[in-house]
Amino acid sequence: MSTALLEGLRELYTLPPPDVSFEFFPPKTAEVETRLWQVIRQLEPLTPRFVSVTYGAGGSTRERTHATVKRILSETGLTPAAHLTCIGASRQEIDRIAKSYWEAGVRHIVALRGDAPAGELYHPHPEGFAYADDLVKGLRAIAPFEISVAAYPETHPEARSPDADIEHLKRKLDAGATRAITQFFFDNEFFLRFCDRAVRAGITAEIVPGILPVTNFAQLTKFSASCGASVPDWMQKLFEGLDDKPDQRNLVAAMIAAEQCRLLMLSGVRRFHFYTLNRAELTEAICHVLGIRRT
Repeated sequence: MSTALLEGLRELYTLPPPDVSFEFFPPKTAEVETRLWQVIRQLEPLTPRFVSVTYGAGGSTRERTHATVKRILSETGLTPAAHLTCIGASRQEIDRIAKSYWEAGVRHIVALRGDAPAGELYHPHPEGFAYADDLVKGLRAIAPFEISVAAYPETHPEARSPDADIEHLKRKLDAGATRAITQFFFDNEFFLRFCDRAVRAGITAEIVPGILPVTNFAQLTKFSASCGASVPDWMQKLFEGLDDKPDQRNLVAAMIAAEQCRLLMLSGVRRFHFYTLNRAELTEAICHVLGIRRT
């Protein structure tokens, strides 16, 4: 092994721990809600910067999202960030929701256009915000929220071109967003090239990589096809033969995600956003490898 490679490995494992944030989805049943709160309590001692709670497609989990966010705020020491989408709501309704969050003490919104229900095309609400940059402007008019928006290292599947996608991101940030959080990706070059292009476009806000620990490879391939994220061949090979071996799958998943983060850290990345899928063990194991300890 070369001296340069050894030095790189030494640096890799002596870096200070990064800052992290976690994403949860709201529960649909009482049983799922119980499991979610077990996950939240297990991850709380890792002191994330914030935890976000998603909407379903078409705003289908709006009320459950609101309830979960407000409970996190009142019952934990975590800082919650509420997902808020344009889809299926008028400006008046979104304004009311945003004001309700502010009055409850929620200071962070993840502002998104939102996805149409499966099999449908996106259509702006006739009395609503058309796109995420419009939503950001609307939120800024209500209160000085911290606002996160989405970014797509491999380009949003509905974007006209990669350049158009970058320009749309810039409009969201210029409208008042604080940061961008990316769609998950598995090839770090996609993220690093995307950041370079963003800088060339005049974007100075932080871009936080979204990290997805893979728990089910078959589901991943189906989901990735719909959201524009590619799955490299080497990942498929690593998960071959593990369909009925959940413990081994989890070990492989933790290894892949931790290595991805460590290599990004060598490129100067200091913050990560984990898509937890409401599972604590994998996320906690990856954070442990990255040097993040329970407080």
